[in-house]
Amino acid sequence: MMLADFKVAGVQMVSGEDLEQNLKRAEYWVTQAAEQGAQLIALPEYFTLLHHDERAKFEIAETYGDGPIQQRLASLARKLNIWLVAGSLPLKGRQSDHVTNTTLVFDSEGLCIARYDKIHLFSFQKGEECYNESASIEAGTQPICFDTPWGRVGLGICYDLRFPELFRGLDNVDLLIVPSAFTVPTGRAHWEVLLKARAIENQCFLLAPAQGGHHESGRKTWGHTMTLDPWGEKLAELETGEGIIVAELKVSRFVEVRQQLSSWLHRRL
Repeated sequence: MMLADFKVAGVQMVSGEDLEQNLKRAEYWVTQAAEQGAQLIALPEYFTLLHHDERAKFEIAETYGDGPIQQRLASLARKLNIWLVAGSLPLKGRQSDHVTNTTLVFDSEGLCIARYDKIHLFSFQKGEECYNESASIEAGTQPICFDTPWGRVGLGICYDLRFPELFRGLDNVDLLIVPSAFTVPTGRAHWEVLLKARAIENQCFLLAPAQGGHHESGRKTWGHTMTLDPWGEKLAELETGEGIIVAELKVSRFVEVRQQLSSWLHRRL
C-alpha cells in the first residue's frame, strides 16, 4: 500500500559516444529535477553510452559495487538528498565477452540498495536496422522490487515491457519504473499502449524515462518519457529531445482506483 504522496521525475536523454559528456548531462538534468522538488529521479536505459560500436560498452563496464561511475552516481544521490534510479549501465558479467544491462538504485545517503539486470533481451530486424542484445549482454534472472519511504517500487528495462508476467509477479508494487531506449518503429507502434497496459493491469503508477532523439551513433530513439497513474492516465510526457518530467504521485489516486475497480484482488491464476 502506498505510504505517502511524493514527487518523481524522469530524465530523457539523447546519449552520445562520450561517457564523460553523458554523465555530465545526466547530472545536469537530475539536478534540475531535484530543484523542482523531485524526491525520486530516474534516468533512461543506456544513459552512460549509446555507441555505434557495440563493443564500446566493455571499455566502461565496472564490477558491481566498485568503479568511478557507481561512485559518481552515489555521490550525486547523496549530494542532492534524492533517491536515484540509474537507468541502465553495463556491469561486468560472468563471461568475459558479455556484460549485464543493469539498473542500480541509490538512496538519499548514496547507498546502492537495489540492482536489476535486464531479463528479456531485445532482438529486432527491419531492413538495415538490426539489434541483437544477447550477442553481448548477459540476461538477468531475478525480478526486483525495493522499498522507499513512500511505497514499494518494481523495476524493468525497455523490452521487459512486452512481458506482463514479469510485472504481475512483482510483490504488489505502488510504482513501476521502466528505463528504456525504444527504437522509432517499435516505439511508434507499441510504446504508449504497453505502458498503459502495465499501469492499468497492475493498478499502480508507472514512470518510464527514455532515450529520445537522433544519436551521435546514428541510432534514433522514440522518446516520449512518461508518467502514468493507476488508471492509465498521463500525468506528464516529454516527446523528444533532452529534458525532464516531474509529477506528483498521490496516495488518494492510488486508493481511489483500487477501490472503484478492485481487479488486483480479483485475480484467480
